Amino acid sequence: MTINTILFDLDGTLIDTAPDLAFALNSLLLENNIEEKPYEKIKPLVAFGGKELVKFGFDCDESHPEFTNRHQRILEIYTNNIDKSSKTFDGVDTLLNIIKQQKMFWGVVTNKPENLTHLLLEKLDLKPDVVVCGDTLEYNKPHPAPLLYACAQLGVLPQSCLFVGDDKNDMVAGKNANIKTVAVTYGYGKVESDWNYNYLVNQVEEILELI
Repeated sequence: MTINTILFDLDGTLIDTAPDLAFALNSLLLENNIEEKPYEKIKPLVAFGGKELVKFGFDCDESHPEFTNRHQRILEIYTNNIDKSSKTFDGVDTLLNIIKQQKMFWGVVTNKPENLTHLLLEKLDLKPDVVVCGDTLEYNKPHPAPLLYACAQLGVLPQSCLFVGDDKNDMVAGKNANIKTVAVTYGYGKVESDWNYNYLVNQVEEILELI
């Protein structure tokens, strides 16, 4: 079946958000007189959200009496600096232009909350045809529901889509939704062969060869 839609994960796939999430964590640590963490150690965690960053930065779990306050504060810092350094990965803007020229659809399916997702897309002037976030539905990735919901919103069949991501949850969600998956090695996840992806790409430009 001809591909007419490409759906993307957000963080680590479409947009390089790690610098601003690292900034938010390290700013919070400095506020609490704690030494900053190295960027390279923060980067693999950013896909898992603010709670995981707080756990890592403060070496605590959600039972800590200050956890909720710390989580709220890191989200506040991040929101205020959401486009400080974040940008689309090399080749993404060209790819999106070609998708539009070919009259295909493109969308975002992310576990990031709606408020942060829409703010970031607006700041970077990105206008997807559909956006499904971590709190749009009752379920999020790796459940197939967000991908199937995106297809339904666009009126397209799952078999006519590709889903591009940098995490195993993306590949599991795609497989469960009967959507062919594209794992990217340039993101934040270390791609493993047991992810059962359909395609593997090292650069954004390679996605063009699949459509």
